[in-house]
Amino acid sequence: MENQIYLIKIGNDEINLKILYEDNHIIVVEKPVNIPSQGDKTGDIDMLAIVKQYIKEKYNKPGNVYLGLVHRLDRPVGGVMVFAKTSKAAARLSEQVREKVFKKNYLVIVNGKFEKNKGTLQDYLLKNEKTNMSKVVKEGTKNSKYAELDYEVLKYDKELNLSVLKIDLHTGRHHQIRVQLSSRQHSIYGDQK
Repeated sequence: MENQIYLIKIGNDEINLKILYEDNHIIVVEKPVNIPSQGDKTGDIDMLAIVKQYIKEKYNKPGNVYLGLVHRLDRPVGGVMVFAKTSKAAARLSEQVREKVFKKNYLVIVNGKFEKNKGTLQDYLLKNEKTNMSKVVKEGTKNSKYAELDYEVLKYDKELNLSVLKIDLHTGRHHQIRVQLSSRQHSIYGDQK
């Protein structure tokens, strides 16, 4: 099955779920912007709950449905998400993520023009648990984590002073793309943080 849209009702919420691919082991869906990947303190409807509800309805499954969250996308990010429908598939996909076989690519629009059309950004990031924000810090800062990504400028719009980038993450740190780019005065277009 490919590219089908289902109307999912959870409580008072109605969500159109776009399914890009599904088999007995995995389901691949499009995550809209401003929907969390999984439940958080806001209590807002999330992708994990939406996809579980779809499986319950489509396959007449009573009770709890197993669905493995293989990776996350930040709330403001739209894109493709892969979920595991079995624990065996979840284990295999998680191993592929760890071994860097499972690749995540991102397209972002950022403010400003880059000096180089391709490059690698290497930083150390520190997450503030109280504010849920991360920032670039000096190497050796306590509790900081190494972050690395490659970027390629696909297009620059001189009139708007915006660049379209393809990002390949080598590490998956908290708000990594946002933090590394904004620390170089290239904030993501429309980013509120």
